[in-house]
Amino acid sequence: MTAETIDRTSDTGTDAGTGTGASLNARLSAGDEAALEECLRAHTALIRSYLRKYVPPQEVEDVQQVVFAEVWRSRHRFDPLRSLPAWLLGIAHKRAVDHLRVRRLHTVPLESTAEPAGPAEAADGDGLADRDEMRRALAELPAPQREAIELAYYGELTQREISERLGVPLGTVKARTARGLRRLSDILTPAAA
Repeated sequence: MTAETIDRTSDTGTDAGTGTGASLNARLSAGDEAALEECLRAHTALIRSYLRKYVPPQEVEDVQQVVFAEVWRSRHRFDPLRSLPAWLLGIAHKRAVDHLRVRRLHTVPLESTAEPAGPAEAADGDGLADRDEMRRALAELPAPQREAIELAYYGELTQREISERLGVPLGTVKARTARGLRRLSDILTPAAA
């Protein structure tokens, strides 16, 4: 940047290269509350759009509020020479991940239906019905997810052992298991209601 460009930037309050308010960046970093309001007006749509990709629709606004609260709390760490939207998206990403980590997913414990029917269960037939329902639900899963779940719960293998047996990365086994369990929960929950 030349001295002339710097002078124009400070006079107009915009960065000629990006079209963003350079003075907004500096004012936000300095702790100007009006700059936070301006930042909110300018970037709420961007943050909301980004969060919609990761957070359930009914929770987007809550996470967005957390994002802007953190923007204000961590304003002293923002470098005004950097991109404000990129910094905001970085915070939004971290808060979305945090939000998803603490969410409780409703899952059905497979251990309760994985045991063979004992004499008492065979007499009343409930255990048999549960196993049949579980078999039907498992049959609806894609083959890789079904295989990972069956090896884990019926084969009593660890995820590392499943990874070695199938010749796929450990992360793939974890993802298949998690997706399969979520799908099973979706399939079995309406039946339980």
